[in-house]
Amino acid sequence: MASTSDFKNGLVLQIEGQLWTIIEFQHVKPGKGPAFVRTKLKNVLSGKVVDKTFNAGVKVETATVDRRSMTYLYHDGSDYIFMDGDTFDQVPVSEAVVGDQSRFLLENMLVQVATHEEVPLFVELPVTVELVVQHTDPGLQGDRSTGGTKPATLETGAEISVPLFINTGDKLKVDSRDGNYLGRVNS
Repeated sequence: MASTSDFKNGLVLQIEGQLWTIIEFQHVKPGKGPAFVRTKLKNVLSGKVVDKTFNAGVKVETATVDRRSMTYLYHDGSDYIFMDGDTFDQVPVSEAVVGDQSRFLLENMLVQVATHEEVPLFVELPVTVELVVQHTDPGLQGDRSTGGTKPATLETGAEISVPLFINTGDKLKVDSRDGNYLGRVNS
């Protein structure tokens, strides 16, 4: 149990049998009437975001979410297999839990896996990942960094937009949250 004064971003609450994480919160003390806490909550499983207001001092049930650093091993049918670096236990995580993150998942990549009562909730990749361009149309003389973009397929199979001067075989830095091109990596 946590009081509204214990709220902080990232805290996971258990409300009506569902897990919600606090994205942002604000304590409000109006000139007239009792104080309250305005929050923005995100459903851990579905990703739905809602606004909810709590009276100040109300106790809310919290959920214990265990975040562990794990290594991605391989994709097996409908599961992704991760290994705990401390215990060497292999944990299967369903495609639904991994979701869109799988576009940038490379074997032996270190990720954060959040679990609640041994059930995987979500997988967090590093903010930036370095991936090699598997295929893109060749750049032409006169292509500049300030020009347009073209599609490129990365080694994981993900397709992103890159500047015209990028060639097949280039190593790129990509934002794993939205798939934006961040720059070339000099090897």
